[in-house]
Amino acid sequence: MNIEFRPIDKSNYNECIELSLNEAQAKYVAPNYFSLVQAAYEPKLYPLGIYSDNKMVGFILYDFDEELNGWSMSRFMIDANEQNKGIGKMALHKFLDFFTNKYGHLQLYTSTSVDNPIAISLYEKFGFEKKEVFEYEAGGNRYKEYRMIKQL
Repeated sequence: MNIEFRPIDKSNYNECIELSLNEAQAKYVAPNYFSLVQAAYEPKLYPLGIYSDNKMVGFILYDFDEELNGWSMSRFMIDANEQNKGIGKMALHKFLDFFTNKYGHLQLYTSTSVDNPIAISLYEKFGFEKKEVFEYEAGGNRYKEYRMIKQL
């Protein structure tokens, strides 16, 4: 399996929008179209397509978070049809290498819903540690998440 990242641009944004999660997972990650709109209008947001053997299979959005004064992997998803193949683990491993090569040895934040044990376990396997619980409201919904951090 060959995993690579490509910036999302006019040549591949439709592929990105077509990626989806199963119904149970959709409550944990914003839809990709929303992330792409954010990236178009907010500075310092970087959308990447995750490709396996030349096919887009997932999406990462990372950014410099002014509130945290640090870098964050704010979105990470693998298409429902491509899950349970080891792609998520390999993509996260390669993203951490990519990030370190590009920005050096810094701290990287991520967050996940407190009731998403699969994501929590994945991030912990890669050295992310729970830092704090925070709550926020968006789109009329209330969310409770762990902020996690990894020293690269």
